[in-house]
Amino acid sequence: MVPLLLPATGIAQQTQPAVPVPPAPPVPSVPAPANPNVAPRFLVVVDAAHGGNDTGARISDHLLEKDITLSLAIRLRSMLSAHGIGVVTTRDADINPSPTNRAETANHSPAAACILIHATATGSGVHLYTSSLAPTSITRFLPWQTAQSAYVTQSLKLSSEIDSALAHAEIPVSLGRTFLQPMDSLTCPAVAVEVAPLAAGATTKSTPLTDTAYQRSILDALTAAIDEWRTDWRQQP
Repeated sequence: MVPLLLPATGIAQQTQPAVPVPPAPPVPSVPAPANPNVAPRFLVVVDAAHGGNDTGARISDHLLEKDITLSLAIRLRSMLSAHGIGVVTTRDADINPSPTNRAETANHSPAAACILIHATATGSGVHLYTSSLAPTSITRFLPWQTAQSAYVTQSLKLSSEIDSALAHAEIPVSLGRTFLQPMDSLTCPAVAVEVAPLAAGATTKSTPLTDTAYQRSILDALTAAIDEWRTDWRQQP
């Protein structure tokens, strides 16, 4: 579950204590292509939240957030790879890398997009979060704890494309801004995707997070959005 600041809708809830953020390492430099004359590779980082002793939210009696985020991340990696998109995951097993280690993995890639996967038992559909940091300009050196500020504008564009893809799949979406690690330390367009069950409504029927067809529809939408982002990203200055 995405912790800390709640969106205006108040849908997401904090169910686990926040993991203490380790002391900030020396200020990193923004990654850049080794050869400016060579087009950078489109690479996506997928971060499965929680893991190990950090179980995250309890989705049901038999489902923990750490397990469903890992499953979704691995499946998303497979689907993106099938589209010719390079993927780096921050964890592939039941371990809990620190926020700093997760950010280092992403920032050393370097990534064209970072997707942080969370899950919750509350709300309906998918909650999309971008950083609450105020936008700043990209400089040679960025403060570690607020590096995402230089990418907030791009992150909002990426969130909009994911929102559109989910809406096309008829999956309810709520949008929010939050202070969240490792997202605030990422030097790439970043969106936290928090998956919730489907609540019964005018156009939806009650569907648990364990429903494989529901999971697949979310992953298909994310794949379509990132495929579209690949085109938009290459056109950006």
